[in-house]
Amino acid sequence: MTRLLPLILTLTASSALAEVPRVATDIAPVHGLAAKVMEGLGAPDLIVPPDASPHDFALRPSQARALQDAGLVIWIGPDLTPWLERTLNSLSTATTLELNALPGTHLVEWRDLEAFGEDHDDHEDEHDDNEEEHDDNEEEHDEGEDDHGHEHGAADPHSWLDPENAKTWTDAIAAELARQDPENAVTYQANADAAKAAIDAAAAEAAERLAPHRDAGFLVFHDAYQYFEAHFDLHATGSIADSDAAMPGPGRIRELQARIAEDGIACLFAEPQFESGLIDTLAEGSGARIAVLDPLGTGLEPGAGFYPALLGAMTDAMAGCFEG
Repeated sequence: MTRLLPLILTLTASSALAEVPRVATDIAPVHGLAAKVMEGLGAPDLIVPPDASPHDFALRPSQARALQDAGLVIWIGPDLTPWLERTLNSLSTATTLELNALPGTHLVEWRDLEAFGEDHDDHEDEHDDNEEEHDDNEEEHDEGEDDHGHEHGAADPHSWLDPENAKTWTDAIAAELARQDPENAVTYQANADAAKAAIDAAAAEAAERLAPHRDAGFLVFHDAYQYFEAHFDLHATGSIADSDAAMPGPGRIRELQARIAEDGIACLFAEPQFESGLIDTLAEGSGARIAVLDPLGTGLEPGAGFYPALLGAMTDAMAGCFEG
């Protein structure tokens, strides 16, 4: 019996481990939330590395296998990664948790680039007048293209940059994992509670650091930050590229150069996933400072502490640029 005891313990541990679902996630911020909820039990696979754009990504064989092997795929939704929806339909039989479709997720519509950065009050009447027309055309807009010819739905998918959404999602991830693995339900929820506390602490620190800069003018590389701006009461003057990072034409570049000069823009924020040459050109001779703002957390350590670290890194980048 003594000789059999190690074997029995090994088989028991292996059996318990096998019950933990195989999880795949789309982007690093979602991976970080899932990793925290699964902490001590397993680790999710990451499909889109943070140094790549999720809007247009080509799967490697190892990433395709991770999707095939997963019992649960957690993703933002097709508005961020339309290619992933097609891949899941062809490769995966996993349960999917589409975060932007969950009850309680706060979503906002895409901003109109022509009005982006102008005083909201100046456009309230126009918004009210057009609200009925917008409702009539909402279904067509959901299935069609925006004014710049890029396909996307009505909602801005960069919703992970709202810390309240991240907290909502940790509970949803814990609930789905507990459904698939009820023996570890208590651990999943305890981890989710710890995740929410860490997010609250990071968000409170960010709010304190960013509060002096609420009136600072800045341009972002592409319009991915309105959830972050709204949560921390910041006000971007505009974006350099389109909503899905499509490059601007000559007319848009001239308009941006004029806006930088006229509005006294303090900072232009590049992103590591895209070339910065255009930002260098726009900043030349303007006095505006350049910094890197990364919504996907390139360079951060993946894992359970990723999401609070992402809030901290974005706060450091913004506040550091504003402070000169």
